[in-house]
Amino acid sequence: MPSTREHEKKPRKASDAITLLDQAGVVATLCTYLRREIIFSQGSRADTVFYLQQGRVKIGVVSKQGKEAVIAILPPGSFFGEGSLAGQTVHVETAIAFVDCSVLAFKKKDILITIRKNPDFAEFFITYLLQRNARIEEDLVDQLFNSSEKRLARLLVLLAHFGKDETPEVVPVSQETLARMIGTTRPRVSFFMNKFRRLGFIDYEKGLRVHPSLLTMILRD
Repeated sequence: MPSTREHEKKPRKASDAITLLDQAGVVATLCTYLRREIIFSQGSRADTVFYLQQGRVKIGVVSKQGKEAVIAILPPGSFFGEGSLAGQTVHVETAIAFVDCSVLAFKKKDILITIRKNPDFAEFFITYLLQRNARIEEDLVDQLFNSSEKRLARLLVLLAHFGKDETPEVVPVSQETLARMIGTTRPRVSFFMNKFRRLGFIDYEKGLRVHPSLLTMILRD
């Protein structure tokens, strides 16, 4: 009898999904973007799904009054622009290269056909979207119930990618961007960042680096 472990499926990585798309004959366009270059704009036509191979992408929105909010900074291995698969005809946010990026662009119709015909890819993509939805719910709870200091600490830990890489990443993120992501002012972010540095939670020796002790503080609170 095969063991239970043999029946367990290993979680697929985003790179596995790209392999499945390639095997299905889906053609991708490789695009490169320099830092601060716009990938797509809020209100532009939505007919493409993007996959981030290298770099970071900032997702933001601007209100009618001109107020900007940063929704997320996506790491490599992320899909974005997938709202078009749910019937969006125009993008509801703007995607900008946070650093120099390498991006694969897939036509929406090709992704939809693959979802219908390829169960393995469909399973991965549904799981991916559910995980992203769970993250959005966590962000909302964080915004509603946690202090701006704790929101900043959680954001820094997420950007550093603790638990996903052997060494936490250094992210060239400005205090202005951090303020927009947690919904507070830049002076407040500056105050908390100085506090975190005094306590040894972060340092700026080679860019912004977050230490594991910050994660311990969040869990303790």
